[in-house]
Amino acid sequence: MSTIPVSPVEEAAIQSPLKMSYEEFLAWANEDTHAEWVDGEVVLHMPAKNPHQTLVEFLHQLLNLYAIVHLLGRVRIAPFELKLAPDGPSREPDLMFIAAANLERLTNERVEGAPDLIIEVVSSDSVHRDRVDKFDEYEAGGVLEYWILDNRPRRQRAQFYRLNEDGLYQAMMVGSDGVFHSEVLPGFWLRVEWLWAEQPDLLRALAELIGPDEMSRALRLALQD
Repeated sequence: MSTIPVSPVEEAAIQSPLKMSYEEFLAWANEDTHAEWVDGEVVLHMPAKNPHQTLVEFLHQLLNLYAIVHLLGRVRIAPFELKLAPDGPSREPDLMFIAAANLERLTNERVEGAPDLIIEVVSSDSVHRDRVDKFDEYEAGGVLEYWILDNRPRRQRAQFYRLNEDGLYQAMMVGSDGVFHSEVLPGFWLRVEWLWAEQPDLLRALAELIGPDEMSRALRLALQD
């Protein structure tokens, strides 16, 4: 994504948001448009920088393979639309996990309703959007777990939230060993230090998380099918 140029129309829209209805937005956007629709305005995003994409791709591969091996559900990566409510904003989270029990929310066009997990990787132009606007929206929309990850130089920060019984986000703590355990992905954990690597070691992370025996079992089952 970092090599995709911004067209003059998109550049102008970033500086002065386009105003249109949701129906007009759907007709205007295409599969290559990285944009969100909020309160009648189009929010266009600048192409991501390499560190942002490196982290998103690492987490996508890690989560996706883990979910496949354990038959937990589906992972979707931006750009893919999320509509938490029919009359609400149209968002494109960096990553979404939809549990197997909730796969009816995943349609050919978008996720309709709350994913079980959303991950946003902070960019320079998305700090307020990720930490305030989307925080409130995802909380109100019933997204069970929300991770806000900032891997920008000298700003490295990982925040993990879980909906409590009152429907409010409560911070989830990272262990003293630097390991975070998800609650919506059974058995899934990650070392926070993986998030800050210039090039995270996916194979090593998978070996630690899944283990060679479990991975071999999953591969044998795939061959049998």
